[in-house]
Amino acid sequence: MDTGLKGKNVLIPGSSAGIGLAIARALANEGANVVLAARRQETVQAEAAKLPSAVGIGMDLNEEGAPARLVEQAEQAFGPIDVLVLNGGGPPPGGAADITDEQALAAVHQLLLQHIRLTNLVLPGMRQRGWGRIVAVGSSGVQSPLPNLSLSNIGRAGLAGYLKTLAAEVAADGVTVNMVLPGRIDTDRVASLDIAAAKRTGATPAEARKSSEATIPAGRYGKPEEFAAVVAFLAGAPAAYVTGEQIRCDGGLVRSY
Repeated sequence: MDTGLKGKNVLIPGSSAGIGLAIARALANEGANVVLAARRQETVQAEAAKLPSAVGIGMDLNEEGAPARLVEQAEQAFGPIDVLVLNGGGPPPGGAADITDEQALAAVHQLLLQHIRLTNLVLPGMRQRGWGRIVAVGSSGVQSPLPNLSLSNIGRAGLAGYLKTLAAEVAADGVTVNMVLPGRIDTDRVASLDIAAAKRTGATPAEARKSSEATIPAGRYGKPEEFAAVVAFLAGAPAAYVTGEQIRCDGGLVRSY
């Protein structure tokens, strides 16, 4: 399939490792010019150097004005952004009963406000050119809230509501807005959650992982590359009539339709 991504300019925050890096590699292999961004400047620059047409930018989006600086540097590298992948780390695990105001505000800032700011910076150009793709990396917790991940559930649910609303507003301008929901993808983030689960239950991390895999119909964790393939499709030209969707890549973990 020709994705039509050759020569398109892509911005991917949180792309020094894990799902974000896998997406960067997938889109670069489709011929896109990819801007990788993450706090670890040396790491993200080293990963970008391995790709056909890519640059790495060290940036902490929690800093004041960071989204605007990131978009400015990305456009200086390749030009206007055609594809924005909304991605980043998640807040620490924890239950809902003990959430503080500070924790809730931090989760909303990290998982919602930063993404809205990035979108507002690139969306006008997409609409003017009549072509754009916004693909967010969400969580299966958007559709089935996950135990002990209350802050993630809150922030990502807010992002889902924003993106669904936005999709209808910009569809006629040739801009699609979608969300891909990972289940248990084999990344450092999921490994850390297994470690946290092991501490709570007195099990080993290996036992916690095995228990988690037993809940997945596919019987295993997903590969970052498998998730990235879904994002690459949604970012491409053939997906022009797919918008406002939440697409799960979870091995059948969530049982609802």
